[in-house]
Amino acid sequence: MFSIDQILAIAFTLFAVIDIVGSIPVLVSLKEKLGHIDAGKATLASGFLMVLFLLVGEQFLRLFSVDVHSFAVAGSIVIFVIGLEMILGLELFKSGQDVKSGSIVPIAFPMIAGSGTLTTIMSLKANFGEYNIFAGIVLNLLIVFLVLKSLNYIERLLGKAGLMVLRKFFGVILLAIAVKIFKSNINL
Repeated sequence: MFSIDQILAIAFTLFAVIDIVGSIPVLVSLKEKLGHIDAGKATLASGFLMVLFLLVGEQFLRLFSVDVHSFAVAGSIVIFVIGLEMILGLELFKSGQDVKSGSIVPIAFPMIAGSGTLTTIMSLKANFGEYNIFAGIVLNLLIVFLVLKSLNYIERLLGKAGLMVLRKFFGVILLAIAVKIFKSNINL
């Protein structure tokens, strides 16, 4: 059954893990490189991944003989590369011929529905009902869609200098998050 308290707890947890507001400088940087981010496509793709992991996450990873820790390490490497790009002004992630795929990789995965988000969703199942988790996911997807749809406005509001400062700052934060995910999931 639906519980407003559970839905709010789940929504706030996912909001903190997804950190779409903190990702704005990264998203603006990717938008400049890709030319356009399809907010609907990115939201639907990340929503699909979140619901898939809610329903069959552990089984899905086991199908490919991948454990949750390996999945998290792989996601941390992609996040690390994006952080390096932001700080150094390099282009390591090449969008290829089809710039439309940029809405899926790296935006839908691993930025929005990354290893942290997906493992959090799987772990929420231990304490909350699936319907409530689903509702929490939907609330976060609405926020994600609104932020992605508003990137042009946000970019104009902050200006070039503001975006550059935020990009460098959040690039360092992204590197730190990637190192933390990597360190906590690597077998030493």
